[in-house]
Amino acid sequence: MSKYTTGEIAKLCGVTVRTVQYYDSRNILVPSELSEGGRRLYSEEDLKRMKIICFLRELDLSINTIAELLAEEHPEQVIDLLLDQQEAILREEIQIRQEKLEKLEGLQKGLKTVNHFSVESIADIAMIMENKKKLSRVRWTMIGVGLIAEAFEITTILLWVLKDIWWPFAFIGMPVAVALGIWISIYYFKNVSYMCPQCHQVFRPKFKEAFWANHTPTTRKLTCPHCGRKGFCVETYGGTDA
Repeated sequence: MSKYTTGEIAKLCGVTVRTVQYYDSRNILVPSELSEGGRRLYSEEDLKRMKIICFLRELDLSINTIAELLAEEHPEQVIDLLLDQQEAILREEIQIRQEKLEKLEGLQKGLKTVNHFSVESIADIAMIMENKKKLSRVRWTMIGVGLIAEAFEITTILLWVLKDIWWPFAFIGMPVAVALGIWISIYYFKNVSYMCPQCHQVFRPKFKEAFWANHTPTTRKLTCPHCGRKGFCVETYGGTDA
């Protein structure tokens, strides 16, 4: 079985020799044996214990708390729970950092399309990126409702073609599809606003103007009510959060 000196166990655990000596003085890491020359020697079990102590110290547990914890009959149960909590915290931090990375990448892409850098243009891009997920929820809702409308229409058409039953299409399929189509349009324009690239103001256009305006997946040709500019404005979330 391997034996480790104070210096070796300190190096393996990424701490100083003085830290190991301090834990020894507090009786939370006592060496398994002493050499003939009086040197402290630590076993594999001592090394494992030291790594646990270092982990618990990283969680800001005091020396007294660690001593009480390690003195319990089944300290591994508490340590296992702490490990689970630490894993959850780390995963959440990774998720937050991933979202920040996506925002950064989006900001970098957006800045490439801006001719003149300004605080306003950077703030605009940042806001659009922040609202991207909300817009995605709006679009998925529209797709879901659209699929329902399509299902009604196709079902009633099949009844007409295969069974020669026309009335479900005329009185159910078409009315439901039209009603849901109108609802989708109203829902979309209630939850979407547009940002003017000239004055950086966010506005919600009139339904008629927005409905018939020339557009791309992320822009729409509108007249800004604030500065009067007529041109493509950038789509952003404009609904109210529950």
